[in-house]
Amino acid sequence: MKEKFSAYFDLDGLNTTVSREILAGFTTFISMAYILFVNPSVLGASGMDKGAVFTATALASALGCLLMGILAKYPIATAPALGINAFFAYSVVIGMKIPWQTALAGVFVASLIFILITIFKLREMIIDAIPADLKYAISGGIGLFIAFLGLSDGGLIVANKSTLVGLGPLNVGTTWLTIFGLVVTAILMVRRVPGGIFIGMVASTILGLATGLIKAPSSIVSAAPSLRPTFLVALRHVGDINTLQLWVVVLTFLLVTFFDTAGTLVGLANQAGFMKDNKMPRVGKALASDSTAMLAGSLLGTSPVGAYVESSAGIAVGGRSGLTAVTTGVLFLFGLFFSPLLAVVTTQVTAPALIIVGVLMAQSLRQIKWDQLEIAIPSFLILIGMPLTYSISDGIALGFIMYPVTMIAKGRGKQVSPIMYGLFFVFIGFMWILNAG
Repeated sequence: MKEKFSAYFDLDGLNTTVSREILAGFTTFISMAYILFVNPSVLGASGMDKGAVFTATALASALGCLLMGILAKYPIATAPALGINAFFAYSVVIGMKIPWQTALAGVFVASLIFILITIFKLREMIIDAIPADLKYAISGGIGLFIAFLGLSDGGLIVANKSTLVGLGPLNVGTTWLTIFGLVVTAILMVRRVPGGIFIGMVASTILGLATGLIKAPSSIVSAAPSLRPTFLVALRHVGDINTLQLWVVVLTFLLVTFFDTAGTLVGLANQAGFMKDNKMPRVGKALASDSTAMLAGSLLGTSPVGAYVESSAGIAVGGRSGLTAVTTGVLFLFGLFFSPLLAVVTTQVTAPALIIVGVLMAQSLRQIKWDQLEIAIPSFLILIGMPLTYSISDGIALGFIMYPVTMIAKGRGKQVSPIMYGLFFVFIGFMWILNAG
């Protein structure tokens, strides 16, 4: 069996092993297991049944991971995307007063369009058309973004009315748990200890349980909540998508998920060293995997599914094949029945991993031609835009809008591909729609 896994996923060619891939998959899962609890909380604010959303989240995530691993053979995990789920709950349902059933139908329609443009390879053409420097900026920007997430989740960075953000209070026990995990993980990584990120998370969990900062679970196994309240609801409400406002919602679901996923795939592929001649091998299969997961997720009862930046934690541990994603997918299925145990993986446990991975992803920034301002300015806007707007797609939008402008100003307008010019107008419209909403 081990030999079959090795042959199918080309582990020898990728210079990896079954045990390393499984460890990487477990590390990725631990890093993103929080979505099993965060997503039901966010979508629950819209009136959706939290138990059903929990089950839908686990199943949709598992399906996406398995497809990405088996079909595309990438160590990239998928799950309902953060940010777009908040847009679903707070902007569409609560803000626009659209029933959650109709909003879910909007996700379903967007996923159908997603699959259509994937079949015609439009998504693949767009990703291939992005200049290499901007791809490096996307990778580095995602690194800053997830490091900021880690600093925020760990309590090291907090909101500040005077300066927007500031250093968090150091008299909070959970913040020191993050600091402990960060120091331990940093030492292990500097010493090049295999699985250093995962070991750091285990050490933080043990310390948290020993000190009472993490509450011990009351049980280990529990039955999966019923999916009935949300299952196939989207299909029954497709006819509700009959106004301009609702089509704008569908378009927003489509655009945000498209560029969040595209940016994440490019960033992770750069981190893992998969990019060849500025192209991502098997990108069509990767895109087909995540769009299929998005469609399934809408039918199960959750917001759009996309590639997850936390996959970088598994890649940093050494994950290089689809076996990593398959492992993560299987663990999501197990997570359905071990939800009480997953509660010990708090944000303070995963925060150090995100910060360290941010450092690793930022290394791609050295590839950018910083001495050419026509390249440096849009790259910098992508880089700084992601953490400051708290959105991968918004950061991409800022850079992609500026890129044709600076290239034309330099007299290099003919070097800009027609697709990049098209994206210039798409993102202007995208930003206008979001601002109008």
